[in-house]
Amino acid sequence: MRGIELSEQYYETYGKPMLEKEFPQLLDLVACGLTGSGSECFGFDDEVSRDHDFEPGFCIFLPPEDIVDRRTAFLLERAYDKLPKEFAGFEKAKIQPVGGRRHGVFRTAGYFLQKAGTADGVLTVGQWLQTPEPALSEAVNGRIFFDGYGEVTRIRSALAFYPEDIRRKKLAGNLLLMAQSGQYNYQRCLAHGETAAAQLAVFEFVKSTMAAIFLLNRVYQTYYKWSFRSLRQLSRLSIEAELLEYLITTDNDNNAGEKYRVIEGIAADVIDELIGQGLTKADCGDLEKHAYSVNDSIGDSQLRNLHILAAV
Repeated sequence: MRGIELSEQYYETYGKPMLEKEFPQLLDLVACGLTGSGSECFGFDDEVSRDHDFEPGFCIFLPPEDIVDRRTAFLLERAYDKLPKEFAGFEKAKIQPVGGRRHGVFRTAGYFLQKAGTADGVLTVGQWLQTPEPALSEAVNGRIFFDGYGEVTRIRSALAFYPEDIRRKKLAGNLLLMAQSGQYNYQRCLAHGETAAAQLAVFEFVKSTMAAIFLLNRVYQTYYKWSFRSLRQLSRLSIEAELLEYLITTDNDNNAGEKYRVIEGIAADVIDELIGQGLTKADCGDLEKHAYSVNDSIGDSQLRNLHILAAV
């Protein structure tokens, strides 16, 4: 059983009845679901990932203290802690996971402030640029089972993905890095006999390409260890996952020519997608020119005039 299903069944079996019986006055004020840190919140959990921080549980989100006071929140925490410790063959963890608790009672504002740097879903341009993308992905992942108050759903909707100008700024920067590392520096490093530097250029190309593909899909990139799994699930350019994996798992002594052909093929696919989305006016195979074209399309002049790499 996947963690998200385990969580929802635990909520339906024990959490929902507890709320209805002991806290009926809160039903219009709380939200319940599973979101945040952990592979189960992304649907990536398996038998290997269950060796730590995996348990039956869910999150209960409360509005501010002027709506639900501290005493009521405390009583709700106690009621949650009294729910059965075992469910469907899984036991609740006896110690807190690294980084703090993942289930239980949270204040909505505090939770999103910790995850995304905003208590209400509103971010400044600077915050959008500085907030780590995996943190944003954790703020909107998982599933909300019930939202009587609507605030959690509203905030998650506001944070669902970058505003278009931010997306374009981040995309422009990553396209430029793709051009520099893959189309330009990879072969130059090999020509200098610097095979380690050439492989670093490949790594930079792969990282920037993955970032660009997630941006083209309007999906936040997850924590690095799940990036390839996430990439394979995207609707656009997911086929590039196998090619990118080839680039970072093969040597340069015997595969340099083929690796460069793969780099250029990936670049061509990305350019086709840029054209398809109307993001570029450039007409060539040079990713650098497309990077500056994307940057030129940003509506906010202050954001447009920042350094092209300001968002990466």
